[in-house]
Amino acid sequence: GYTLFAHTYAKKVYLIDIVGRVIHSWDTRYRVRQVRLLENGNLMATGGGRLQEIDPAGNIVWECRAQGQHHAFLPMPNGNMLLLMRKQMSKGEAVALGANPDSVGPRGLLLDYIIEVQRTGPRECEIVWQWSVWEHLIQDFDPAQPNYGVVADHPELVDFNYLLAESLTLARSGYWLHVNAIDYNPELDQVILSPRNLGELWIIDHSTTREQAAGHSGGKSGRGGDLLYRWGNPAAYRAGAPADQQLYWAHHIQWIEPGLPGAGNIILFNNGNGHSGNKRLYSSIEEIAPPVQGAGYQYAVGSPYPPAAPVWSYTAEPPQDWYSALASGVQRLPNGNTLICSFRTGTIFEVTPDGKTVWKYINPVTADGPLRQGEPIPVDPVLDPVLTGSYEENWPNKVYQAYRYPPGYPGLQKLDLTPGDPIELPAVTP
Repeated sequence: GYTLFAHTYAKKVYLIDIVGRVIHSWDTRYRVRQVRLLENGNLMATGGGRLQEIDPAGNIVWECRAQGQHHAFLPMPNGNMLLLMRKQMSKGEAVALGANPDSVGPRGLLLDYIIEVQRTGPRECEIVWQWSVWEHLIQDFDPAQPNYGVVADHPELVDFNYLLAESLTLARSGYWLHVNAIDYNPELDQVILSPRNLGELWIIDHSTTREQAAGHSGGKSGRGGDLLYRWGNPAAYRAGAPADQQLYWAHHIQWIEPGLPGAGNIILFNNGNGHSGNKRLYSSIEEIAPPVQGAGYQYAVGSPYPPAAPVWSYTAEPPQDWYSALASGVQRLPNGNTLICSFRTGTIFEVTPDGKTVWKYINPVTADGPLRQGEPIPVDPVLDPVLTGSYEENWPNKVYQAYRYPPGYPGLQKLDLTPGDPIELPAVTP
């Protein structure tokens, strides 16, 4: 197949074949995070608070600007797009929702929400559905507020004060949840989210209207926009201790697509990072079999959401030999192998179900251009105790995520698949 990736700093997107030759490339006008090859052969990319569709010649054919858009997008079967968003909430507004004022800085909080947008023109989009976390909070700090209640009795709601104080110490102060991934399951009509800082994954009902999504009833589940399922950290809903946590600042959470091995399971990149004292400092891939039951999920109040453990996982041997503290991605392939993108070192590799590495590619591009084959990557150690708690090597060839497309993928047929050279090398200085 063919692998699509974007260099984090170089404003360039590459599609390479299995031996590293460039099949196609796109120049972008801004630094992009997530990129996808659409079935029409165009590139969809997000970054800088905008979503752009770019044709093979590099022309922008559609753009949706959304103030607060970040991290990820998802093409929907109906042609719409799901976007991750965030908004600034003042300290007064947060306190009025039951936040402990000592846990909120003077600038307030950044809170996440989701929008589904429909194209209405070449540079226009319209919101047709929305879900906002602030409409599904519970707290036991301020009894004067309407969302006051017993947190342990309401796992369908989000404890507003859980790890809220810790968000003051993060690099982006006051960013409480830091949702970084989104996916959609058309069979269930549900959406999955990754609130990184809480060490969880959440599933919500997409079959709701916008009004139902803001409440606690309606939709196929009958529960409106409340959480249908959560997994990874039972301490977040008072059903476990810190030692029970299994997700650590995870990224790229998604359902495995129909027709692939493990279809219907959830797969993710488990970074291993977290708040001070709440991290493990090695990375892994986890595959989880969610306990689907009709339009909902099996659960007993007071207990952690099942399953007790993943059905499959991958780590290095020993685990501490592989650690990407931030970003990164994962994808289940048709042959049963798993494609992994390790952000920190710009390395993309494929592993078998028994953990054997059968393909590996190291991004040779830095912000200063491509390196020559065999040329060492200039790595600098930097100290960032907020993010890592230890020295983290700063690699200049970082890759946020990567995707593998099989030879029969429709979007590839729109491109000239004549292989070029490996990523273009810089001119030799005489």
